[in-house]
Amino acid sequence: MKCALVRPDGRVHHTERHPTGADRGPEAVIGTILDVAEGLADKARADGLEVVAAGVAVPGVVDEAAGVARWSANVGFRDVPLRDLVAARLGRPAALGHDVRVGGIAEARLGSGQGSDHVLFVAIGTGIAAAHVVGGSAFAGAHGAAGELGHIVVRPGGLRCGCGQYGCLESIASAAAVGRRYTEFSGTPATAAQVAAGAVAGDPVAGKVWRETVEALADGLLVAQALFDPAVVVLGGGLAEAGAALLDPLRAALRQRLTFHREPRLVRATLGDEAGCIGAALLALDTLEAP
Repeated sequence: MKCALVRPDGRVHHTERHPTGADRGPEAVIGTILDVAEGLADKARADGLEVVAAGVAVPGVVDEAAGVARWSANVGFRDVPLRDLVAARLGRPAALGHDVRVGGIAEARLGSGQGSDHVLFVAIGTGIAAAHVVGGSAFAGAHGAAGELGHIVVRPGGLRCGCGQYGCLESIASAAAVGRRYTEFSGTPATAAQVAAGAVAGDPVAGKVWRETVEALADGLLVAQALFDPAVVVLGGGLAEAGAALLDPLRAALRQRLTFHREPRLVRATLGDEAGCIGAALLALDTLEAP
């Protein structure tokens, strides 16, 4: 769990990290969230600050209007009213968001997407998901499941994805998939970062995996550009840490695929792993300002 005290202007005052402990079950995770939130509020008061609201972001399917975590494979949530639970524990207004969407809000307002009203934030880590942010607000969709870019099929009949489909973008180009595919081809365990470095250094197996990763991502981003027409695409998550080794060939591959679509500005996220905390705080502040 990434946690922070965030000032209204988005500056981070204090950060903490805590084990999620998903192996203990969803009830234990909920208890930890509430205890951590209370501890952060105590820390704020000890530092002479006033807590005005709390923002929580979780993975999975999130009903932001109702404040309910509908479903999460990672932590086992099923219809958990997290917003109201946090508000009751702290005695302050609270907001619940999706982890990638709040990261997108933060990057659009305060990070690499600043200055544009149309931003697509793409997080490439264990999985792949996106947030379409327009005018600083991220769209959740009718069922809280918008932005599942990782489950666009880019290689029909390809590798089986964790969702049950075959050839999903996530099964080829997520950071987890990059490391797994290199290991399968070479017999040597490697992380996505090591594969990226190997590709740059001339390792032929790493080069093959990396090229296929870039090609799949370009196909996915082409679909995203056709659907959302963002001015800026911000890449975050572990794979984006490769920097130019990813961005340069990905720009070229996407440009080759574009026909009548306008080319988006493709940039790396700048807020790092604090984006989620900052975005959750911004969502909470939005709640305070809502009529």
